[in-house]
Amino acid sequence: MEKLRIAIQKSGRLSEKSLLLLKEAGISLNNGSRKLRSVAQTFPLEVIYLRDDDIPQYVEDGVAHIGIVGENEYAEKECKVDLVERLAYSRCRLSIAVPKSESYESLEDLNGKRIATSYPVILEKYLQEHGVKADIHILSGSVELAPSIGMADAIFDIVSSGSTLISNGLKEVEVIMRSEAVVIANQNLDADIQAILYDLIFRIRSVMAASNNKYILLNAPNENLQEIINTIPGMKSPTVMPLAESGWSSVHSVLSEKEFWSVIDRLRELGAQGILVIPIEKMIV
Repeated sequence: MEKLRIAIQKSGRLSEKSLLLLKEAGISLNNGSRKLRSVAQTFPLEVIYLRDDDIPQYVEDGVAHIGIVGENEYAEKECKVDLVERLAYSRCRLSIAVPKSESYESLEDLNGKRIATSYPVILEKYLQEHGVKADIHILSGSVELAPSIGMADAIFDIVSSGSTLISNGLKEVEVIMRSEAVVIANQNLDADIQAILYDLIFRIRSVMAASNNKYILLNAPNENLQEIINTIPGMKSPTVMPLAESGWSSVHSVLSEKEFWSVIDRLRELGAQGILVIPIEKMIV
C-alpha cells in the first residue's frame, strides 16, 4: 500500500507540536536513531525530517506529498503548493521593529532606511503595496542584532512574546503578517494519496475540535431548564435526563473553550449546580 510522505521540521517547538498532533491522531511512529525518517505503525504514513525553509520546495517537487510548516515559510518561498489546513499552533507574527530611541509615526518613516530580515519576499511585497522604498538587507540569523552593530536602521522578523526585541533595545512598530502552523500539499497527488490525506485531515480536525471544546455536566432546576439549554446548545442539542430529586434535571453538553467562563457565570445565575467540566480526548463532528 502506498504511504503518505509528510515533511516535518527536524527540531524545535514546531516539530514537537507536529509530532504530538500525529500521536494524538493515533499515529504511532518508529523513530530511527538519527531521526531522518520515521515510518508509522498504525497508519500508511512516513515522516521525513527537514529544515523548515526547505519543506515548501520538497513538497512542490513531490519528494514529500505534504508538509507541516510555518505559514511564514509558506508565504516566503512562494512555492506552487496548496494550503490544506490551518493547525492553530506555533502562532507568531512577522513585524518591523526599530530602536527604542528612534521616533516612529508611520511606514513612511522607513523610506530610504536599511531593513534587515530573513524574509525579504514578504517584506518587499508589503513595502511595494504601501509605496515605501527601503534597502532590504538579507540575513540568515540574529537579525535583531543588525541595528546595534550599524548594519540596519530597522528589522523585519518573527515576534512571539517580544522579549527578544526588548533585550536588544528594539520596539515593534508594524505587524505585517500573522502566522501559524499549516499543512501544505503537492498539487498533483494521485487518488490513493489524496484518500490517505483526507483520512489524516479528518483525524487532525477531530483532535483540534476536542482541544477547543469541553464536555460539561450539570444539575439544572427545571424552572430554568429551557434557558440553560439555550445557553449551552451543544453540537446538536444537550442530553437532558431527570434526576431522582423532583424538579431537577441532569444536562450534558459540549462547550467551546473561548466561551467557557462567560457561559459558566450565566449557568450559575440560572441556578445550575454540580457543574463538571471534562476535557475531550477526540471529537468526531
